[in-house]
Amino acid sequence: QVELVESGGGPVQAGGSLRLSCASTSPSFYFDAMGWFRQAPGKERELVAAINWKSDLIRYSDSVKARFIVSRDNAKKQAYLEMSKLEPEDAAVYYCGAGTGDLLSTGTPDYWGRGTQVAVSA
Repeated sequence: QVELVESGGGPVQAGGSLRLSCASTSPSFYFDAMGWFRQAPGKERELVAAINWKSDLIRYSDSVKARFIVSRDNAKKQAYLEMSKLEPEDAAVYYCGAGTGDLLSTGTPDYWGRGTQVAVSA
């Protein structure tokens, strides 16, 4: 049973920063790729950032480039999303996803977390 648990969400003012974490309770953390996704009310879920096992392939959506940093610590079985210069448009439920390397190209994980809410006030 693979379980991904997100944490670190909450309210923040525009221009502020948050760090999201995704922990895996699976005995194995060998996911070829991890990704962060978000879904705002009335909008489709979108890929924000994705990273491969070796952390040498990373993908960002255009809307978060230069503001967000994705990383992972395989030994700790965790992935992270450092978010800075947050804008009201970044407010959403953020989900962690994991899967094969295809995730970086398709944006579709095999496993999902339950999400953590990020609220950005102007």
